[in-house]
Amino acid sequence: MTHTVREKQKLLARVRRIRGQVEAIERALDGEAGCEQVMHLIAGARGAMAGLMAEVVEDHVRTHLVNAEKYPNALNAEAAEQLLDVVRTYLK
Repeated sequence: MTHTVREKQKLLARVRRIRGQVEAIERALDGEAGCEQVMHLIAGARGAMAGLMAEVVEDHVRTHLVNAEKYPNALNAEAAEQLLDVVRTYLK
């Protein structure tokens, strides 16, 4: 079973929150909100999307690249952690 299926409910909950944030942007634009408010809403939605991507990438690396149970000598786990740290930082 793939990690996106295993974590389906958690991921869907995040997607639903992102949908709510995007709908808030639409409402703000429709209601002619100020640009500062719209920019804050956009930044929040972007951060949420980046967080979702970081979570899926991290699970992918841990499940498919450095699964110590399946492939104990497949890859350098420390290097994978360093890569994940960089990805998390980049996606913030």
